[in-house]
Amino acid sequence: MVFEGFTPYDPKAAELYDRRRWWLGITLGDMLDKASDLYPLKEALVGGGTRYTYGDLRSVVDRMAFNLLEEGFRPGDTVLLQLPNWPEFVISYFALQKAGLVMVLLTVNHTAREVVHLATLTQPRGWIVPDHYRKIDYAPLIRQVRQQNSTLDKVIMVGDDLEAGCLSFEAITGKRAGHSAIRDTLDRVRPKPGDVCQILPSGGTTGLPKGAPRTHNDYICNIEYKSKAWDLNVTDTCLVATTVGHNLALLVTVTGSVFHGAKMVMLDSTYPEDFCRLIQDEKVTCTGLVPTLISRYVNFENLKDYDLGSLKKIYVGAANSPPDLVKDTEEKLGCLYTNAFGMVEGPCSQTRPSDPLQIRCQTIGRPVCPYDDFRTLGPEGGPTPVGVEGELAAKGPGVFTGYLKNPQANQDAFTPDGFFRTGDLAIIDEEGNIRITGRIKDIIIRGGENIAARDVEDLISSHPQVEYVAAVGMPDPDLGEQVCAYIKRVEGSSLGAEDIVEYLKEQEASRILYPARMEFVDEIPLTAAGKADKKILKKDIEEKISRESG
Repeated sequence: MVFEGFTPYDPKAAELYDRRRWWLGITLGDMLDKASDLYPLKEALVGGGTRYTYGDLRSVVDRMAFNLLEEGFRPGDTVLLQLPNWPEFVISYFALQKAGLVMVLLTVNHTAREVVHLATLTQPRGWIVPDHYRKIDYAPLIRQVRQQNSTLDKVIMVGDDLEAGCLSFEAITGKRAGHSAIRDTLDRVRPKPGDVCQILPSGGTTGLPKGAPRTHNDYICNIEYKSKAWDLNVTDTCLVATTVGHNLALLVTVTGSVFHGAKMVMLDSTYPEDFCRLIQDEKVTCTGLVPTLISRYVNFENLKDYDLGSLKKIYVGAANSPPDLVKDTEEKLGCLYTNAFGMVEGPCSQTRPSDPLQIRCQTIGRPVCPYDDFRTLGPEGGPTPVGVEGELAAKGPGVFTGYLKNPQANQDAFTPDGFFRTGDLAIIDEEGNIRITGRIKDIIIRGGENIAARDVEDLISSHPQVEYVAAVGMPDPDLGEQVCAYIKRVEGSSLGAEDIVEYLKEQEASRILYPARMEFVDEIPLTAAGKADKKILKKDIEEKISRESG
């Protein structure tokens, strides 16, 4: 099925990937079916007081997929999926895949501004969303987004407090039909493995996220090789501990578990005691985390009060892992640390269980798929020699082909011969191990979230009393980095931090773009090119924090 705005794979490359079976030629729905055929009575999903075997999970997924089609959805329609770490996310995700619908991934914290943007980009027919989550009431958000998107005619809400004109998730999953009718319908609408299955938001370079379309073929390539690289297998019980609205959880712990028939346990909390209790109670063997979370857990003062002996391996990605964190984790938890790198666009690299400690501490290992071609590029775009720093770039069966409806971004992101530029500086050694040395893109990584400094700067500089602003990352013991904004006010202004926060609220800016600290200055140091000298600013804030903590 042709999906508008998707850049197809080069026919010769696609033929090679198919012929060599680097693409397995199955869909994400097929993947669930295979797991349920092999392990129908094996526990598959635990969370929210419910437990599903693989047979149970397949039944409710098939029922939801069938009922979505009965409600008027058609194969190829896009659907926003915005749920927290609840079993309903897993059910919805695979139901969309089996119905031939295209999932657009959202986090529970996406603002109206971001949801409207992604809806405008993807033209969704539907939206699966909670009625409430923690302090968020989604009814006003739903009303605002629907007003600005005429195609969005079916909103499915999880919970009892239904907004007018919305459908109930419980009704969609509970309405029963004959087994043969469900089977025949889902067989008829089964997508092709080369079809687009989902659109993943990619941030870091623009004020609003870009959309990265992924096909069943290339995403399952990521799933297969990434899961095998850290030895996720059928005997594992995998804790889904990072938000499923991000690709790390979706790729590493959700779909990776289903690929192998492992058990998933959903954790909707970041409190160390909840993390430890679930590992103890469910005998969790593995999990995927970001550095800030694993640091919080290994430094939990009551860690020894729990039996964590079942935990054997931890996958950690989305941000840099300091060597001491790797060592502390393995020492305190007694499990193997997988130091990893991944992007929604597809490039994935990580250390292996057999790698020595030095490799696990100092590098992100090797590309997970041996058929993806990774290289580093020099300033002129040519490959750099082994051991010489350059921009990390990749192409292959696990790497996407272009952003949705964004030719300018694609022109910037790809080399003429089809390599995707990651924006990271790296060195690749003779064994193929990769060490990230810096970033070309001006990005602040807060708790695994990529925040483009330009996004913060563009928002704050639009305030009429701001003359100039420069955003930099400042060190944070828990989140790795936080946003610090250096602000030069217009002459005579008494603008303060509270005024900036109020302005950002009025602009409906994402909470992650709010600076954790603001420094109001008379002048901002500039480079010879006339740009803010962020090296000086970063040094300045680091020294201030050091003095304050000392």
